[in-house]
Amino acid sequence: MVVLTAQMLVHFQLKNMRSFTLISKVALLLIVAFTIESCSKVPITGRRQFNLLPESQLMGMSFQQYTDVLNQSNTLPQGDPRVEMVRKVGENIAQAAQKYLEQNHQTKRTKGFEWEFNVIDENIVNAWCMPGGKVAFYTGILPITETEAGIAVVMGHEVAHAIARHGNERMSQQLAIQLGGIGLSKALEEKPDAVKNIFLSSYGVGSQLGSLKYSRNHESESDKMGLIFMAMAGYNPEEAIKFWERMSQVGGQQPPEFMSTHPSNETRISDLQAFMDEAMGYYKK
Repeated sequence: MVVLTAQMLVHFQLKNMRSFTLISKVALLLIVAFTIESCSKVPITGRRQFNLLPESQLMGMSFQQYTDVLNQSNTLPQGDPRVEMVRKVGENIAQAAQKYLEQNHQTKRTKGFEWEFNVIDENIVNAWCMPGGKVAFYTGILPITETEAGIAVVMGHEVAHAIARHGNERMSQQLAIQLGGIGLSKALEEKPDAVKNIFLSSYGVGSQLGSLKYSRNHESESDKMGLIFMAMAGYNPEEAIKFWERMSQVGGQQPPEFMSTHPSNETRISDLQAFMDEAMGYYKK
């Protein structure tokens, strides 16, 4: 796919201005504005991304889908010690992430967020975060996290997914693959069930097959961001190595890495170790 930068569009406009009608000029300026608004850099990693879907619209979907998932699941009540621990860590990570964004002038990333942390009583080794800060942990992952620091590893990773807007990228791609690239509003009108399934899979609530390497890149990016967030929240980022070592002992033999949407545990641990010095710098502060 060829992507025109804002600078290229402006140059093209100036060079060909005389041949454009007034409508063409206005349309081109709108394209330039859209390109500038849509292109952004992911915090910490600096990767440029181009999100096609309005984040505000995705958040509206998120709030509804999150409520539906909780209502359809065996969600643990307030007062359960597992819920209290997950919420405590979640609030610490969210505050640390917000602090990082404020320090780096990227607070638009969490505009409209309404953080919420819940635990679903099901023996699934999983956790996820929808747009707007809607987080769910499954009880099946808690024996592997073991401690608050272990929960912080997972929490930092999932919060990073939401702040990096990985779901937006995945959903944009899947709308193009599965529904021919039609707009989100039109897709919701014509194929609401299909859009719902794409939405849930894009945020890790279900399984997803697709561009596997793209998803692994998202996972690695969230690992790095998560280390910084947990370090700033006061949790030792070195606990991430211990957590993934424990994860490597769960579930028996894993499929080959090229068949997985996640990096292998060995690759993940190696990448985390390579990034650890930078993360520890935030922890020492």
